[in-house]
Amino acid sequence: MKFRIKRPDSSTSPFPHPEAPAPDVHTAAPEAAADAPLSAYEIELIRTSVSVVEPLAEEMTVYFYAILFARFPEVRPMFPPGMDAQRGRLLRALLRIVDLVDDPESLVRFCGHLGRDHRKFGTLPAHFPAVGECLLASLARYAGPAWTQEIAAAWAKAYGVVADVMISAAEQDARVRPAVWSATVVHLLRRGHGIAEVTVRPHLPYAYAAGQYVSVETPWYPRQWRYYSPANAPREDGTLTFHIRAVPGGTVSEALVHRAVVGDVLQLGAPMGDMVLEAAAFDDLLCVAGGTGLAPIRALVEEVARRGGRHQVDLFLGARTGAQLYGVDDMLRMSQRHHWLTIRGAVSHEYVPGLRGSLPQVLAEYGPWYQHDVYLSGPVPMVVSARETLTLGGTPPDRIHHDPFETPVLARP
Repeated sequence: MKFRIKRPDSSTSPFPHPEAPAPDVHTAAPEAAADAPLSAYEIELIRTSVSVVEPLAEEMTVYFYAILFARFPEVRPMFPPGMDAQRGRLLRALLRIVDLVDDPESLVRFCGHLGRDHRKFGTLPAHFPAVGECLLASLARYAGPAWTQEIAAAWAKAYGVVADVMISAAEQDARVRPAVWSATVVHLLRRGHGIAEVTVRPHLPYAYAAGQYVSVETPWYPRQWRYYSPANAPREDGTLTFHIRAVPGGTVSEALVHRAVVGDVLQLGAPMGDMVLEAAAFDDLLCVAGGTGLAPIRALVEEVARRGGRHQVDLFLGARTGAQLYGVDDMLRMSQRHHWLTIRGAVSHEYVPGLRGSLPQVLAEYGPWYQHDVYLSGPVPMVVSARETLTLGGTPPDRIHHDPFETPVLARP
């Protein structure tokens, strides 16, 4: 994949351009993103500048939103009242883009996800020049004397690539499906330990693949979206069930667990994620889940069953205590129905009959898994540790599937 960035004359921008210490940033027609990739020198300039501003990154994101809202107040209603979480998302997305800047295929895939997901915020192509202008102005301010015209030009080009891909992905997505789906809560089951199963029925057909995740907005906290994985493969009645743990201080999760009732209407964003069965190259699958990370794994197991059990599945469930070994009874019942499914539990901080130890320790004991496709879901430390254990045991890294850390690493426009 190659890129060509065409920067039109500044008169074509729909926004005024107050004086800024960086060149104007514009975006090309989406189909123009394909001829000249960023050079190695431009990539080095971008990464060097990030290393300079990284110690001040949190301050920089505060400044970015301050000047964005001051220069372009029309975009402020697109954001939630509280901006703390949003600033963190911007920073993570920016760092992820910089990390992928020398991997065009992955960069296009990541920015395509961003572009499609941004549709639910009401993002328009006209917003991108404003964001680019304020981003470069923020980088210039916090890079200080290290900021040069060469660095500014490299950033303008890189931002043009990102914007082109996001705009193109959003436009293509808009041709085939809505930006959001309204969905009515049709069933609620509170499971204890701050966990609830919430089943919704979208008002319009909602196509997704087992293993993907979905952004959810509640009526009580508009413009605050949180991401959850359906715990089921697609059903004939179109319903989706989410397993949600109430996170202390988490407004959306606590509302869904403790406040929602049957009849409430939620909003769903487009499904995202590549942790799907089509990604598997081997017939044997290893699935590893911790806590409510079982949800997408359960959906994958259901999908294997829907396809006639053409895979052998080893499923490991992990928790600190036996009481926290979430969903094990349900999965054991599934294993009794399906000969190709084997279930094992691992408890790390309590003695119980059966397996004892952390999931990575148990995986190493029962391995090797180098002829399996692996699906990991759960707390980030568990996923990181399990991935390291499996890689050391010979599992090819490209056969280990999991959602992005800080799932998903998304920013608003």
